[in-house]
Amino acid sequence: MTTRRVVIAGAGIAGLTAALSLHAAGITEVTVHEAVEEIHPLGVGINILPHAVRELIELGLGDRLASIGVATADLTFLTPRGQRIWSEPRGLDAGYRWPQYSIHRGRLQLMLLEAVRERLGPDAVVLDSPVTDLRHDADLLIGADGIRSSVRRALFPGEGEPLPGGDVLWRGTTYARPFMTGRSMIMVGDGTQKLVIYPIAPPAGDGTQLINWAIQRTADVEGVPRGDWNRPIGVERVLPHVAGWHCDELDISALIAGAEQVFEYPLVDRDPLPRWSTETVTLMGDAAHPMYPTGSNGGTQAVIDARVLAYALANDLGLEFYEDQRRPVTNNVVLANREDGPEIILRLAHERAPQGFTDIEHVMPLAEREEIALRYKKLAGFEPATLNARRSWSVDPKPTTDVSPAPAP
Repeated sequence: MTTRRVVIAGAGIAGLTAALSLHAAGITEVTVHEAVEEIHPLGVGINILPHAVRELIELGLGDRLASIGVATADLTFLTPRGQRIWSEPRGLDAGYRWPQYSIHRGRLQLMLLEAVRERLGPDAVVLDSPVTDLRHDADLLIGADGIRSSVRRALFPGEGEPLPGGDVLWRGTTYARPFMTGRSMIMVGDGTQKLVIYPIAPPAGDGTQLINWAIQRTADVEGVPRGDWNRPIGVERVLPHVAGWHCDELDISALIAGAEQVFEYPLVDRDPLPRWSTETVTLMGDAAHPMYPTGSNGGTQAVIDARVLAYALANDLGLEFYEDQRRPVTNNVVLANREDGPEIILRLAHERAPQGFTDIEHVMPLAEREEIALRYKKLAGFEPATLNARRSWSVDPKPTTDVSPAPAP
């Protein structure tokens, strides 16, 4: 199939990256249809891992990313008592050729939107224009319209609602003094609850930094709307759940108490699909593989979806190639995230030493911790040595990296 005109449903990270990637591949008749009347910088923090950052740099967005995000330097896992379980470098500090960025999701979306309008024209994104079924007048319809995708529902009408995982998420952002390196991420938790904290913007003029935090806790999620990421609640609902939690580098309770707004939603995903495509329709991002926010992979996998699809179309490899490269990888990530991904070490440390430990080596040897971290990186496609030796999905005849695309692991 020769693809000349493409309609994209959804102006989120997946849809906008797809528009930019298709344009770079020479497919210039691309229109993005978005249901909302106006795009606002909603949401909280996400991480874009090196294999997706590499793709955004190939699109010429490296300087813009650097100006709005934080190049993550390290990740540390702690018990609720503040005992260190595991630390590892991240991004450039871990030997990758590309950074890892912690960033505000809404700011990333607006940056991508600005780039689309610059390159494809001011009318490339049509607002207040939901795609509700599979009818279209293009060569290809891409469903990038999120976990409640209308395109996915039309392809699989009997699927039903997103699936609850039994946990609730509380997320917020707080302006506070930088902690640790100012580019650090910490995970604190046990068998029933975990907390992630990381900065998502460079320090402001007053020396404070916008810091993202998220609590995941086993809880009764009845009455919490599935797939509504912007349901505000009072911070007083959250504070009791971290009472007594300790971290030498920052005051956890004070950080959460300082949030201007807190959002609540249940942990949900969907089962992996047997296919994403027909001859003229395909899915990507959360429409194709909504996943728990474990391992910082949702936005990353959406970016890579977009790049692989553009590569496949530009090289007349078709939707089959796109699915072969992406569906097995993302299906594995969805399932791994249900089992806590790399964050399983929080639960294992608690199960083995619920009262704490004097030496983590006696609880969980270094070799085991390293193996857990590496296994997830391989599964999700960002093990350093393999990624550094692999070419990007650029279709530019003179790509800025000198490595070559390879089948997904």
